[in-house]
Amino acid sequence: MTGAAGRAGPEPVRWKPPARIAFRFCFLYFGLYCLLTPPIVWVLTGWFGRRLGSGAQYWHIRKSQPALNWVGHHLFGTTAQLYSNGAGDQTIFWVLLFCILVVAVAGTAVWSVLDRHRTQYRTLAGWYLLAIRLLLAGQMLSFGFAKAIPTQMPQPSLTTLLTKYGDLTPMAVLWAQVGMSRPYEMLLGAAEITAAILLFIPRTALLGALLTLIDTLQIGVLNMTFDVPEKISSTHLLLMSLVLLAPDARRLARVLLLNRTTGPSAVPHPFHTTRSRRIAALAQVALGIWIAVALVLGGWHAWRGGGPDRPKPPLYGIWSVSQYTRDGQSVPPLTTDETRWKTVVFDYPNMVTYQLMDDTLVTVPADVDAAAHRIRMIAGTQQSGSAATPGRTQNPLAALIFQQPAPDKAVLTGELDGHQVTLALDRIDPNSFPQRSTTFHWVQNSPHF
Repeated sequence: MTGAAGRAGPEPVRWKPPARIAFRFCFLYFGLYCLLTPPIVWVLTGWFGRRLGSGAQYWHIRKSQPALNWVGHHLFGTTAQLYSNGAGDQTIFWVLLFCILVVAVAGTAVWSVLDRHRTQYRTLAGWYLLAIRLLLAGQMLSFGFAKAIPTQMPQPSLTTLLTKYGDLTPMAVLWAQVGMSRPYEMLLGAAEITAAILLFIPRTALLGALLTLIDTLQIGVLNMTFDVPEKISSTHLLLMSLVLLAPDARRLARVLLLNRTTGPSAVPHPFHTTRSRRIAALAQVALGIWIAVALVLGGWHAWRGGGPDRPKPPLYGIWSVSQYTRDGQSVPPLTTDETRWKTVVFDYPNMVTYQLMDDTLVTVPADVDAAAHRIRMIAGTQQSGSAATPGRTQNPLAALIFQQPAPDKAVLTGELDGHQVTLALDRIDPNSFPQRSTTFHWVQNSPHF
């Protein structure tokens, strides 16, 4: 396109009243949502965001918590409190979403009255669509690298291998299912990264919006059907991709549905000369690289800390308790015994999971001193398995000394829940579980159910 052609552009046309009202509402609603929802804008900070830490992105939510709590209490009869667990569907975020909706509706009404003589918003729409596109691209990069460097859904842990399928939540089933196939997870991430790259390049933005629509639809369906607490974000990312596609809706319908030719795109752009568009394109690509570098560094750090080659505790593995002695008395492996251990799992350096005789799995924090062969189990909360049984001590304090006379044998001695104990352990090979041992087959005469 020549410079003259770039300056000429399409003649501004009068927008119909419903289109003007819809633009005002979308501008206010999605603008406020992107500004006030922590991860949306935070991903653009790149390396600086990593230096500040994830907690810094929620500072405005903490500051506005009294007001949000007042709205939640008086309008919905609930407490709006921020929990630092990463869940995106907390009550406080639903209350925030309600407030954004109210402000957007009221703002649209006031804007429509005060600006009723304006016939179109092409310049403002150009900047708005650019911002939505870049924010959406940043989110797709964040989602993509979390899967391409498979840390979002890691391989099922040793504790998960011992958990009954019926005790897994729908979200845990999804995480285990995706984490079982590392190539599948990485391909999902590659699709999201591809969508982000296409969005960052102006000439391929339409294709990127189409691929983003497919990706976010798949994410939204999984979040809805497996009860993943990110329904708000996935739904809004899906809607944002539709906002990007809206100006080209008629052209897409003519090509994809009616198989007809169509003219050039009439999507408004904030840059009107060839030179300014080239500079803007380079800046957008540079922004994508800035975000990608920070995400790759963060993903690599997470992979080294939580991937297969992460630091492991000295007794890493699953251990069956073959002999259990309490205060000098042998304790038989009876399913009615509510305190005897059946299995012990050492998977991560700072925690220990033990399985009781009724198959309840309890995970507690632990301090492991490899040099002194000492394990100190700290009182914590039950992480997985069945609900707590009244009267049962779920998280006893323990100070144990471990010895490993052979690779598949270990002995724990010391104090556990106020008693002197000795536990003889036999290693269980994790590859004995079908999830670990079943491999890929080209030729398969029967399904491996």
